[in-house]
Amino acid sequence: MASAPMPRPHSPPGASQPHLHQQSREVQRFDQLRDMPLGLSEEVRSEMAAELNRILCDTRILHDLYKKTHWLVRGATFYQLHLLMDKHAEEQEALVDVLAERVQTLGGVAVGDARHVAELTRIERPPDGVEEVPAMLSRLLDAHEQIIREARRVAIRADELGDLVTNDILVSNVLRTNELQAWFVAEHLVDRPLVVVKDDSASGSRGSRMH
Repeated sequence: MASAPMPRPHSPPGASQPHLHQQSREVQRFDQLRDMPLGLSEEVRSEMAAELNRILCDTRILHDLYKKTHWLVRGATFYQLHLLMDKHAEEQEALVDVLAERVQTLGGVAVGDARHVAELTRIERPPDGVEEVPAMLSRLLDAHEQIIREARRVAIRADELGDLVTNDILVSNVLRTNELQAWFVAEHLVDRPLVVVKDDSASGSRGSRMH
């Protein structure tokens, strides 16, 4: 004779239900700093967190510029640029995380809202529509130069203040990545045609040479 199934326990009303539409006061304002046991003064941590947040905002904008270019490139080199833009976007996204985590480690508040990013970034906003490919690539290079210039300045300052980890992040991650990406993008703007056709009138033959 089969045994009767065990009765399921009844949950009290409202158990395991999400508590929706919760609101709270800010537990840490954007301009506030938490105490962190890093052996760095509050003044140093505050200055570095603010500088990194600005570089973080520029980096987030550059990431989005790469995605925009990834979607909108066209022409003979579409496939190569489409892939390159996405690769660079992924690398910039990794930098965003590294920078944000360093701001948090310093006791600050990393910029997390795209509307806040738009208020703090120093990179010029592109048009909403489609630019010619060389203009889009030039815009990327301008953004890289902005970040490289600021990252180098803040890295030197971090070294002066004894914040060696911030210095290392800026040099080993931000500068190294941005300088390498700038090289790859700049090489697509050299003033050479994709295909050069050479007319050998002496032999009557016609050939092409790829560059």
